[in-house]
Amino acid sequence: MISSQTMERQQASSLGGVDRAEPLLPLELLELELSLEGYSGGEGGFCEAVRKAATEARGEFLFDLPAAGLVEDCRRIAVLRIPTSDKNMRVVLTLLDQNGTEIRMQAPDENTEHLVRFADAFIEVLERI
Repeated sequence: MISSQTMERQQASSLGGVDRAEPLLPLELLELELSLEGYSGGEGGFCEAVRKAATEARGEFLFDLPAAGLVEDCRRIAVLRIPTSDKNMRVVLTLLDQNGTEIRMQAPDENTEHLVRFADAFIEVLERI
């Protein structure tokens, strides 16, 4: 069970936190997902394709990492920060499937919310530098 303090911290995060009331993929991310449609660059071109799509959506590519043990049937996870319609920033995950042929978007959930906390800390470090 998530405490009210933890939920408040998640809601107040500079990254938009994990709001379980929001749909899995908000409308403002549809364009981002469509820009990645038809990807066939394999693992090697994943970061470049996701970075370009994030930039075109006025977002930020934060980092990527191997997906092993975090999300089933995926090879890599890229963590992005994307603007929402209300001018806030939202963290989304971009997943490369196990075959390296398809990219899909996913909102953080209870299995990946630690990535949001890590991304929040990552942003804080960068802002201090």
